[in-house]
Amino acid sequence: MPTLARQNDVFVLDLGDGENRLDRDWVAAVEAALKEVAEAEGPRALVTTGTGRFYSNGLDLDWLSAHDGERHDFTVRVHELFARLLCLPVITVAAVQGHAFGAGAIFSLAHDFRVMRADRGYWCLPESHMGMPFPRGMAALAQARLTSHTAQEAMLTSRRYGGAEAEAAHIVDHAVTEDAVRGTALGIAAAHAAKAGDALGTTKARMVTGVLAALRDIDAPSG
Repeated sequence: MPTLARQNDVFVLDLGDGENRLDRDWVAAVEAALKEVAEAEGPRALVTTGTGRFYSNGLDLDWLSAHDGERHDFTVRVHELFARLLCLPVITVAAVQGHAFGAGAIFSLAHDFRVMRADRGYWCLPESHMGMPFPRGMAALAQARLTSHTAQEAMLTSRRYGGAEAEAAHIVDHAVTEDAVRGTALGIAAAHAAKAGDALGTTKARMVTGVLAALRDIDAPSG
């Protein structure tokens, strides 16, 4: 399960050491961590990362199948998690040390910056390959963060991007060696920790007003 620690001015949220799929408990743990970071005082920033092969392998489809009656409410909750991360009043950096697929890849896009391992691991939106439409909020977030060419390629073809390819496509800001992923992310976060505060959160929200509206459409989150 996700765990939050602090290194000087940088909070580090470890998403877990398994596939780190999004289910009810995982989302609740991340919600609690974001709340703690948002309510802390003074200079601060946030780095998220995983331990092992996966940053996040996306939605837990087995859990969703077993809780089909919760699908609508869970989609709303995941969308709100992404919205909260988008306008968190601190600089956020995703340290993508392993595979990021589906909703896990989109979760990385909700950060301000992304660092990815260059030599191993993939960033991918597999929904088209799986015959699944993107929920409207997730589609809006992907299109806002990616260039139009990359959004079309990633969303329609389910291409798997290695770290260097993701950097070239401007999906991530930096592709670095395995042992440099966390350190690079921490460096970016620490350099901007003094900017934390309500003004930063407001600026971030105003940059993505359309995305936030789509993510917070609770009547038709999947339509």
